[in-house]
Amino acid sequence: EEENPEFWRSQARKSLQSVLNRELNTNVSRNILFFLGDGMGMTTYTAARILKGQLQGRAGEETVLTMDTFPSVGLAKTYSVDFQIPDSAATATAFLCGVKTNLNTVGVSAAARNGVCKMQKGNEVTSILKWAKDAGKSVGIVTTTRVQHATPAASYAHSASRKWYSDADVPESAKKEGCTDISSQLLNNTDIDVIMGGGRKYMTPRGTKDPEYPLDFFSRGQRKDGRDLTKEWQSMKAGKVARYVWNKAGFDAVDPETTDYLMALFEPGDLRFDVDRDPKLDPSIVEMTEKAIRILRKNPKGFFLLVEGGRIDQAHHDGRAYMALHEAVAFDRAVARGLELTHEQDTLTVVTADHSHPLTFNGFPFRGQSILGKSPLWGTDFRPYTTLMYGNGPGYKLINGSRPDLRDVNTKHKDYVQLSAAPTDSTTHSGEDVVVLARGPMAHLFQGVHEQNYLAHAMAYAACVGADLRHC
Repeated sequence: EEENPEFWRSQARKSLQSVLNRELNTNVSRNILFFLGDGMGMTTYTAARILKGQLQGRAGEETVLTMDTFPSVGLAKTYSVDFQIPDSAATATAFLCGVKTNLNTVGVSAAARNGVCKMQKGNEVTSILKWAKDAGKSVGIVTTTRVQHATPAASYAHSASRKWYSDADVPESAKKEGCTDISSQLLNNTDIDVIMGGGRKYMTPRGTKDPEYPLDFFSRGQRKDGRDLTKEWQSMKAGKVARYVWNKAGFDAVDPETTDYLMALFEPGDLRFDVDRDPKLDPSIVEMTEKAIRILRKNPKGFFLLVEGGRIDQAHHDGRAYMALHEAVAFDRAVARGLELTHEQDTLTVVTADHSHPLTFNGFPFRGQSILGKSPLWGTDFRPYTTLMYGNGPGYKLINGSRPDLRDVNTKHKDYVQLSAAPTDSTTHSGEDVVVLARGPMAHLFQGVHEQNYLAHAMAYAACVGADLRHC
């Protein structure tokens, strides 16, 4: 049918009519659903679309991601104040707090310096999560990383170092100057209704056996101050229905209709990759997103929810495109569930990435060829290469002065590490603009090319939270 010109003409006519039929939604947004694909650059986005179709037995290229259906599309410039290519801490501070900052710092302006506690004081910046809470909304964070990781941390913490997860990570000099760890700030800074992800070991006293991995030394509690923040959190919520859970059974037992607060920490550190996850032990990003929305949406004033697909990035750092793309497909499923549980008339949904990775989509693969396969055209060294490769990373290999022969290598295996052009222990980030997709009230504000810090201001304007209340 694709050989018939009418196929393409009729498809284009339908697309054109749907665009012509669009009406601007200028409502005040009661809810904000903010989906952040960590490291989900444009190449990852395109490749994930193809993988989604191929997992369904189709060619793949023509597949439509849920994210593809968003009517308003723009680009965000991701550089930080001090680096051309940013990290997740500087970018999260930009899109959540509305202020660009320096590498490795969260919730502080660029006047602060990485790791310098005394420069943190007076340079704190607040996030849209706090603005929403101050406006009476319920707020939540869902992540596939630890809840103290850079992206979620920027929503509630102010830290000169993104790595100060627990007090054991904070230098003594910084403690003397009054700086506190990110985990303790999770409890003290903003009253967050729903907290889901990993990161148990940063919440409990040093040596505390993990409930899931009691024999694993590296999973044990790390706090030097003897505090059990999970117990403290529960006692702080006295008089409310506040549940702390750490596995799927506990999670399933939480009734969203009767629960006021939920803290769910499913791993000592980051969650497992979705393809490695045991569905009997840990919920998926889709299930976490659904539970969060069901709890938060009971508030008549609405909610703000940050959902991070945080391990797209971590798979890329390992040079494992298979894992990164499967994480991105799972992330797209979470976006779909978010749309099912909310209404476009009163919920602004925004999907974006914080930064990209040096992943290339190259060669001349045939239509429908596996996105994880090899180009049918070989290199001048008479050896095949994969459709997806990295600019740098752990996949750099030379054997007797030439690159490995991939003819008998299964490049579609989940543990396969794609070749890279330069050797690094971990693949770096890359600096091209990232896509911003929006639907719901004031979604048109996100069209065009903007600085990344603009996103927080546009979301806040749409929902009438923060400083600019002209839309109310």
